[in-house]
Amino acid sequence: MIGRLRGRVEEVDLETCLLDVGGVMYELTCPTSTLGDLQVGAEVVVDVHTHVREDQLTLFGFSSRVEKTMFLALLGVNGVGPKMAVKILSGAPLAEIARWIETGDVKSLSGLPKVGKKTAEQMIVSLKGKLGEWATGSVRMGQARTMGAVAMPLKGQDEIASALTNLGFRGPELERVMQQISPELSFEDGVREALRLLGGAR
Repeated sequence: MIGRLRGRVEEVDLETCLLDVGGVMYELTCPTSTLGDLQVGAEVVVDVHTHVREDQLTLFGFSSRVEKTMFLALLGVNGVGPKMAVKILSGAPLAEIARWIETGDVKSLSGLPKVGKKTAEQMIVSLKGKLGEWATGSVRMGQARTMGAVAMPLKGQDEIASALTNLGFRGPELERVMQQISPELSFEDGVREALRLLGGAR
C-alpha cells in the first residue's frame, strides 16, 4: 500500500493531480483544499490512501494527515465510499463538517456534495461524539492517526498553515499565529504550538 508520496507536481486539474516521483507519474484524486495547496513544479509531500478493488487501484491524496484522518473516518460511514468522501471534504472546512456532525445538523450536512438526508443522518449516527475536538479546532496530537511524529515536510511552515486551514482557521488570526511559529519546529510540534496559541486567543 502507498501511504505517502514525495515528488514534483506535474499537473493539477479540478479533481486530480499528477505527481512525478522519480520519473513515475502517480495520479491522485484530491479534495479541492489539497488541490489548492499544490502548485505545478513544486516539490511536495502528499499523504495517500490506496483504495483497491478487484479491477481498479485508485490513489487519494491529501496535503495534511488531519485531512486524511477525516477521510478515513468518513469511509466508516455506511453508504460513503472514497469518491463521496472526497466530495464531502471539498464541500466545507473540516471544522465546519465536524461541528455539523457533533450538533446533529442534518440540514447543513445535507447541503454537502452528494450528501442527502439519509447519508447526513448516517454520518451523525456513526461519528457524533468522536469529533468534538475537531469541531473546536483543538485536535490533540496524541490521538491515533491525527498527527503522528513526522519530520517537517518539504513545504515547511506552509504545510503547518495548510493543516490549520483545513481545520477552519483563516485570515489575520492564522497569519498572526504563523508569525510566532519557529521554522525549526517539526510538523507535529509546529501544529501543536499553533493550536495552543489559537486556543489561548479564544
